[in-house]
Amino acid sequence: MTSTLASPCQHQVEIKKSRFVARAAPASSPEEALAFLAAVCDPAATHNCWAYRIGACYRFSDDGEPGGTAGRPILGAIEKVGLDRVVVVVTRFFGGIKLGAGGLARAYGGTAAACLRQAEQLPLVHHVRVRLVAGFAAIGRAYELLDRYAAIEREERYTAEGVSICCRIEEPLLAGLCRELGGTGRGALSLEVEQPAVGGASSTPAPASGGPLLSGRSPGDAGGASSRRGR
Repeated sequence: MTSTLASPCQHQVEIKKSRFVARAAPASSPEEALAFLAAVCDPAATHNCWAYRIGACYRFSDDGEPGGTAGRPILGAIEKVGLDRVVVVVTRFFGGIKLGAGGLARAYGGTAAACLRQAEQLPLVHHVRVRLVAGFAAIGRAYELLDRYAAIEREERYTAEGVSICCRIEEPLLAGLCRELGGTGRGALSLEVEQPAVGGASSTPAPASGGPLLSGRSPGDAGGASSRRGR
């Protein structure tokens, strides 16, 4: 089962006089990830490199380091530890000794991985969005089932025939709910799966634009200016 972080965490290490500070946090959306990025990036640092993965959506930035030596290794650390809905920022304070491309990749990826491994994790529960339609005679039964199967985010719409309820339930419980509905009498209740389950605690679809940001800076990317000293 995929996990996320229970709370923000931090890890610091010194490598050849450069100080690397990793900060990580759970993030349920790209906007939440970028808000964390803006909050923790240090304008006085040499580089603030980062990555996040939220379901199928991911981005990363080298923030001025040579291409592929920072953001991608941080993303790789998230994937290697087996986490989802996570953002990681690794801030570097240059110490005067250049690390080279391989050294940078190991430093950024290793610092991120160490931060994530020491953090408390929580399993992600996958949900499916469904629509339950009930005639007036079956409304009580419908609510009883939704309560028992811990349906969340309920949206009700009453019609001339009864009620239509859109909600989310845990994916492993879907088969049991379908079996119970099969024994309720023909036409009394019907269930439609509106959205397949995807990775994440609320099964929110990943944005269509969720490709990688290979490098470069924008106001939402690095959260502050960085000098470009050393490699």
